[in-house]
Amino acid sequence: MYEDDQHVAFLDRYPTTPGKVLVAPNAHIEHAVRDLNEFAYLRLMSVVRKVALAVETVMKPERTYLLSLGRQQGNSHLHWHIAGLPVGTPYRQQQFHALMAENGVLSVTDEESAAMGERLRAALSEGWMADSE
Repeated sequence: MYEDDQHVAFLDRYPTTPGKVLVAPNAHIEHAVRDLNEFAYLRLMSVVRKVALAVETVMKPERTYLLSLGRQQGNSHLHWHIAGLPVGTPYRQQQFHALMAENGVLSVTDEESAAMGERLRAALSEGWMADSE
């Protein structure tokens, strides 16, 4: 849904919330703090913020979760999860519960995913212009 010379953002293939997005640097980076200088960290976080604002515009969540998860044994590449919590989600199904694939993933068709990607791209484009004004 988004790419620049240093970052990429795409819909999660196995979403646990509608419109869940991952943001990652193109370069292989493993640690969010020690592997990025301040400028690179702030630039990455700027992309995370703008993508999260697009998720909020499209999904209208109760809360937006931002997390950097991963592990050395599996997916060691730095990435941020952006997950909007749907309004009305019962308390016991919020926070980590809402993000755990063990609690189920959403079934999304390729067509639904493509349409969501287009809606998020449009919102991101509008947000990019608003930030530059």
